[in-house]
Amino acid sequence: MNLLAFDTSTEAMSLAVQRTDVGVAGAGPSVQCWLHSGPGGALTSTLLIPAIQQLMTQAGLQFPQLDAIVFGCGPGSFTGLRTACAVAQGLAFGAGIKVLPVDTLLAVAEEARWQQARELPRFSALALLDARMDELYTGHYSFDSNKWSQIVRSSLIRPEDLPTVPACTLAGNVFEVYGARLNPAFAQRIEALPTASALLRLAPGLLAAGCAVAPDEALPLYIRDKVAKTTLERAAEKAAT
Repeated sequence: MNLLAFDTSTEAMSLAVQRTDVGVAGAGPSVQCWLHSGPGGALTSTLLIPAIQQLMTQAGLQFPQLDAIVFGCGPGSFTGLRTACAVAQGLAFGAGIKVLPVDTLLAVAEEARWQQARELPRFSALALLDARMDELYTGHYSFDSNKWSQIVRSSLIRPEDLPTVPACTLAGNVFEVYGARLNPAFAQRIEALPTASALLRLAPGLLAAGCAVAPDEALPLYIRDKVAKTTLERAAEKAAT
């Protein structure tokens, strides 16, 4: 398949284009990938579309040649998710193709599996993303028989409230900030982000399962409705310290 994938749910921006060409003389199809990573956050709205155009040019593809546009739909940065969704919708509308929203925590779990356990038939991960405001986004996922399953749906918790899950790996971008406050029962911790490469690996199974949607049906996944603390809350925290 020809796919464009991107994630801007964290402070990093990750993009990938996959192009598949039919093999010749009995050979199998040839799959090539072009990758780009860089700063996201406040720069996402400025840098995302030019980076996409550059990768598409390198791959020699026009947007109508894509089978789908894949994007990390959340949870994550409010601005990053909104930007990614808007860009995916706009490009897909113009090209007449579908959109595949992918759970960013699932992408974190897949990236951790690819880093550390790609040869193993089974893998269990608690995916964690820094939600700021002294909280984490978390979700529990299990990989078995080449298929991912969500064991516990995504939620928003404080670091100390992370549950104990036997034989499970922690994966995410929270360890530098919250590592000392996380449950010490988790011996294995893997730094991982929801990369575009992980989205590409997840896409075939999700597309086969019918998860692609029309552009106007692609929506960000927001777990937290409140994105900032009030002045009174900040003053109370300062007084407490």
